[in-house]
Amino acid sequence: MTERETINGTPITEEQIAAWADEAETGYDVAAMKKRGRGRPGRGAEPSQVVALRLTLAEISAIDERAVREGKSRSEVIREALHLSTA
Repeated sequence: MTERETINGTPITEEQIAAWADEAETGYDVAAMKKRGRGRPGRGAEPSQVVALRLTLAEISAIDERAVREGKSRSEVIREALHLSTA
């Protein structure tokens, strides 16, 4: 294996591969695996939609700075701004 093989930037080791193989050989609890939800949780009673939005680097930077400052996600900051503009 080469040093370039990673998962989320973490190198995959031979020990990790062996552990995965051992886990696969013992079998998986299919019922437990099926209990996991699919996708992101909903935000309310109605389905939500993803909307593409073009922003400048300065606008994205301002949103991200506020999100970090307030401990929120980028999406939360944008939704709050939309709510305030329609209130």
